[in-house]
Amino acid sequence: MRVTRRDFLKLSGAAAATTLLAEVGFDLTSARAKVQALKLEAAKAVPTICPYCSSGCGILVYTKDGEVVATEGDPDHPISRGGLCSKGAAVYQIHHNERRLTKPLYRAPGSDRWEEKEWDWVLDQITQRIKATRDANFIEQENGITVNRTEAIASLGGAALDNEECYLLQKLLRALGLVYIEHQARI
Repeated sequence: MRVTRRDFLKLSGAAAATTLLAEVGFDLTSARAKVQALKLEAAKAVPTICPYCSSGCGILVYTKDGEVVATEGDPDHPISRGGLCSKGAAVYQIHHNERRLTKPLYRAPGSDRWEEKEWDWVLDQITQRIKATRDANFIEQENGITVNRTEAIASLGGAALDNEECYLLQKLLRALGLVYIEHQARI
């Protein structure tokens, strides 16, 4: 982007005027608070826990007519006292995001396009492929010792999983005999 001398002077003047108005006493904090209060006037606040990490920060989810209208940190929560990290502050976008996928996508081997599939088909495919890979690469004995493991499958957990999901996933993966189990938080 090329900035001309005239553009530079315009931007400089706007920045100076903004700084001057802020110093003179125009405080927009109360106006912003009133706008937020109007938005949440008829909304019901439901306390919940952030789904991202094991800290357990409190979030207030505001709903109006069954729709999520806003989220914010819960000031009465004993752990976070209203503070949220960037992921927790953006939790509203879990529900409201036009780019959010709502159906599974599958790209066949050799294909150049993704196609929507039903959940039942996708879960059946995943199950069949895990079983086939495990059966083909299962090691029962190694040097006369029973090991009952497979080294052909690995798992990498992510920060979007909560403690309970990680616990259940760990139990499943260990039952399948996986050795390579890792989590994003440790990397």
